[in-house]
Amino acid sequence: MGPDEVLRGMLMYFVLPMWLAAGFADYLCHRASHIEKTSGWKESVLHLAQFAEMAVPVLAALFLEITSSVILLMMVFLVFHEATAIWDVRYASSRREVSPTEQHVHSVLEMLPLTGLLLVIALHWPAFAALFGYGTPDFAFRLKQSPLPLTYIVTMLALTALLEVLPYFEELVRGLRYRARQAKD
Repeated sequence: MGPDEVLRGMLMYFVLPMWLAAGFADYLCHRASHIEKTSGWKESVLHLAQFAEMAVPVLAALFLEITSSVILLMMVFLVFHEATAIWDVRYASSRREVSPTEQHVHSVLEMLPLTGLLLVIALHWPAFAALFGYGTPDFAFRLKQSPLPLTYIVTMLALTALLEVLPYFEELVRGLRYRARQAKD
């Protein structure tokens, strides 16, 4: 097994699964803190925004050839994600206690996307270096010539739906329902 296979394996079987697990752990922290009664649905919208910001580069990595344009896209969306994460924590901490456990989960949620990006860059150094004038950048978006295994893609998308999409939509609905009950009272 060569270095590229090791890096690819780390990305596929460590970084992405750990990131999903950390996202679910964050949801559990929000549930334990009764987010619907404190920072409410507005914080849930920020969580969904962060999810959407990271869905773009993850889907690109799953389905597209990694070109200079894909790496640039990943970098831009990581910056958006970090800005929204700062906004989220600022908003949440002014309305509820953010426990030490949740703070540590946030650390993981901030570092794993960067780790993933660094692994992608290491695997595709010429495409990254070309963004800075060391070669000719390829700004095309093309489907992978050698797609990832279908079982891997289906598993990751199913885990994403179960551990991220459904829980965070449930969080939003819980917040909206609480707000509606408060408005009636």
